[in-house]
Amino acid sequence: MEELESTVLAALRRYDTPTMANAIETFDIRPRDTGYASHEIRCIFPDLPVLVGYAATGTIRARGTGPGHGPDLVWNHVREVPGPRVVVLQDLDDPPAHGAFWGEVMATTFDALGCEGVVTNGCVRDLDEAHAIGFRFFASAVGVSHAYVRTEEVGIPVTVGGLRVSPGDLLHADKHGVLLIPKEIAAELPAAADKVVEREQKFLNWVKSPDFDPDDNMIGRLRH
Repeated sequence: MEELESTVLAALRRYDTPTMANAIETFDIRPRDTGYASHEIRCIFPDLPVLVGYAATGTIRARGTGPGHGPDLVWNHVREVPGPRVVVLQDLDDPPAHGAFWGEVMATTFDALGCEGVVTNGCVRDLDEAHAIGFRFFASAVGVSHAYVRTEEVGIPVTVGGLRVSPGDLLHADKHGVLLIPKEIAAELPAAADKVVEREQKFLNWVKSPDFDPDDNMIGRLRH
């Protein structure tokens, strides 16, 4: 899996996720309504820092009894992905989020394995304990039980909140949501983000100033 320089990853952490989304748009390499998870995937700990990591992927179920594997299947896959890591688990139950794979034990374990957090359409629990170690939860729900949770597959493309994620994909996430970063432009995104911020601040300063004129070319000013 292709890895980026650590300095690039550190630079990406300086920006919130909406700013990263705006910066990606300036390259016009994908439709603007793709590349991010839907609002169903909530940031459970909005006060924790930005997450940037390479995806380790898998699928789970928690309803009823049936064939499956323990968490060791995910543990072993995670170690094949470069760090920093983020686990992306698709809950295949219909409806999902019946039982939690993620709680204090898994958060502590995956933190020790170099993971910054999890993105899942399933549920999570043990919020105080996970928050205390700084492990980020991006999930569709909070629940009380692990039910019959088991792992089905790992290291495959998954879909969480409408976002298709493959092993090794680079994710950027914060209190606003989860974004897929195209690796081919990742190194250029900090400079693009700076230009976006500069342009927006110039527009906002004009709006707040005595010179503000709503009949002026507002869209043109915002774009330039």
